[in-house]
Amino acid sequence: MTPARDVAHGHGHGHGHGHGHGHDNRRGFVREFFAPHSHDPADSVDDALESSTIGIRAVKISLVALTVTAVAQALVVAVSGSVALLADTVHNFADALTAVPLWIAFALGRRAATRRYTYGLGRAEDLAGLFVVLMIAVSAAVAAVESVRRLVHPPSVQYLGAVAAAGVIGFVGNELVAHYRIRVGRQIGSAALVADGLHARTDGFTSLAVVLGAGGVAAGFPLADPVVGLLITLAILVVLRSAARDVLRRLLDGVDPELVDAAEAVLAGVPGVLGVRSLRMRWIGHRLHADAEVDVPETMTLADAHRLAHRAESTLVGAVPKLGSALIHAYPAHATGD
Repeated sequence: MTPARDVAHGHGHGHGHGHGHGHDNRRGFVREFFAPHSHDPADSVDDALESSTIGIRAVKISLVALTVTAVAQALVVAVSGSVALLADTVHNFADALTAVPLWIAFALGRRAATRRYTYGLGRAEDLAGLFVVLMIAVSAAVAAVESVRRLVHPPSVQYLGAVAAAGVIGFVGNELVAHYRIRVGRQIGSAALVADGLHARTDGFTSLAVVLGAGGVAAGFPLADPVVGLLITLAILVVLRSAARDVLRRLLDGVDPELVDAAEAVLAGVPGVLGVRSLRMRWIGHRLHADAEVDVPETMTLADAHRLAHRAESTLVGAVPKLGSALIHAYPAHATGD
């Protein structure tokens, strides 16, 4: 028999079956609302191309929904003549357009790998997520500056009914879009889409501040508007921290350690695998990729080692949600791997 040396096997799979580590339902609604986990394998998608299509559909639907919300606010502006509401409406129109770079990123991610971009263009999705994070930071800065300005120089707030109506429209529209984007982002494993959902949520916070501020002013507390604005700024900063953490981790090839532990356990349980030397995993867009080294019996033939590597790869892809490809290196148990 010819002993195995170093056998590497791997190829891309477009499926990730619905196994994985569950979430503790006792974490609480508040924590989930401000910092939702983006690695939830709730409804894994069978194909990378299909998941990109789902992402594009989510972006299209949310873009239309936010546009309708902004148009509804514009109608209130036309009735009230409020300059403040006009500024808020223009802001919502601009924020709706942040879906466009994410749409482009999903489209680029569907392209096949080339000789120049051998892993494809999935990283465009992470760059779009970084843009969304920057927009959330801008929203926090604008909210803070406006709140301080109004606190120092309280304006005369008029058209309270119209202001409150526009705020309710903005909050409901943005929160519905936020919930939808976050849910789909989790489903396909897209940190960028989750971040975009959090961005919509921050806009909803801003609209909610309009409602609460108008109510406070109507009740005889003229400083209610800027005070609520400062509180909303703090809430946006919490959302910013969550979105930035997830997007930057993707850019730095960060993976949940529990996911790595689970993948190592899967490989170690494959018959014929004597041990797992190393396992590296990374996200490219909304798909995971793995590279592992395993020990096999040194008396195993090259052909048997190849079959074992194939079996280990298939088992790993079948057990880890959203794992698009795996490369398995099989080494004789005594070898150093150099």
